[in-house]
Amino acid sequence: MATKKVTITLPEEVLEYIKDRVDARGVSAYVTEAVEERIAMHKLAELSAMLEEEFGPYSEEAYDAVLDRITEMDAWHDAMRVGEYARPEAEEVVPEAPQERAA
Repeated sequence: MATKKVTITLPEEVLEYIKDRVDARGVSAYVTEAVEERIAMHKLAELSAMLEEEFGPYSEEAYDAVLDRITEMDAWHDAMRVGEYARPEAEEVVPEAPQERAA
């Protein structure tokens, strides 16, 4: 990604907070990451507004159903990590020799 040098003004406390956590060259990366996160939040808000305009506001029941489904998926993934859903050992399959092609 191409970059361009700009001048910004930050409150001293904010700049000191950043500098305490990164080296001198990391200030730009820190600020860039913060701005990118803010842009992502704006995009999500725009998407949410667009979806609400097209489909109407979500209901509490639908919201609760989504949270329940996410909880179920998290539990499944956790079980997969600890091997609860491990596949049984497959029988050894001996591949057949490739067939010769007719010329």
